[in-house]
Parts: sequence; structure tokens; C-alpha cells
Amino acid sequence: MNDYAELREKIKDALAVLLPEANLREGDIFVLGCSSSEVLGKKIGSASSLEIAEHIFQAVYDETQKNQIFLAVQCCEHLNRALVVEEDCARRYCLEIVNAIPHSKAGGATATIAMEKLKNPVLVEKIQAHAGMDIGDTFIGMHLKPVAVPVRPPSTSLGSAHLTMARTRPKLIGGERAKYA
Repeated sequence: MNDYAELREKIKDALAVLLPEANLREGDIFVLGCSSSEVLGKKIGSASSLEIAEHIFQAVYDETQKNQIFLAVQCCEHLNRALVVEEDCARRYCLEIVNAIPHSKAGGATATIAMEKLKNPVLVEKIQAHAGMDIGDTFIGMHLKPVAVPVRPPSTSLGSAHLTMARTRPKLIGGERAKYA
């Protein structure tokens, strides 16, 4: 995959659908899971590309910054799917900071780039994000608030990777006599 402009455009198009539907507020959390290997058409975790990861990260980061929302980048299974976030996010949401440094063989390329590019990055063990994007079936669902609602992207692939997105909504409680907003 060498057409990085197209890659960035597809991400921007997908976020143009997801962000308004998610109705995120300033300070909400957006989780990104990304397998650069899958984007290249390889098995997840087998061909990490820092170059692809940097373009994907930057496209998502630009949009989250513009919308004043926190970006959380999911690591791979070798770091138990921990997340790279800004320290401000960890403090605001009382997230437990853990000690590891993602790299392309343990954490993944996108998390590695996030550690380099965020202003004051830290690693946290878990999070409950308000919306997210999953590039390459990295299973971000464990990091979304209940209840996750799928949002259909304009294209279901990014390179060779499967692309899914979700927003969350409050739980509906109270049963048949309840009224909802």
C-alpha cells in the first residue's frame, strides 16, 4: 500500500460519518485499534509497518484534535490490549497507568507511533471509550462503553483490512413502564 493520500481520505470519510453520529462531546474518548499488517493484506501481527501506522494515526489524531476529544490507541495482544493515551485523559478518567513501552513486535506499530506523537503519552490497562474505529479486526469492543452500536462506514475496508466502527449509547433501564429521551 503506497497510496497514503487515499488511505487518509478513506479514514477522513469514515470519521465524517462516525463522529456526527456518535455525538461526542469535548473530552470524550475515541478508541482506535489498527493492524498495519492487515492493511497490507498480511496476517495480523506479522508485518507491522510504522509508515502505514503513522499515516493512519495522523489522520485519526487530526480529527480527534479538531473535535477536542481524547484519542486512545489500542496495543496488540502482547501488551494485553493496553492503550496509549494522553496523561490528561488518564487523570481525567482516573485510569490506572501501567508500565510498558509499545514497539512494533509487542504493542504494534500504531501504538508505537502514538507513543512518539502524543504530547504526554502514558499506557493504561483499560478504558471505556465513547466511540471507536477498528482497522483489521483488532477487537476494540472490550474498550467501548456499554452499549456499543455499529456505525456503517462508507467503505468496509482500508487497504486489505476490514474496517468497523461503533458509537455507544446509555443503557435503557426500567422495563416496559419506563420512558426514554
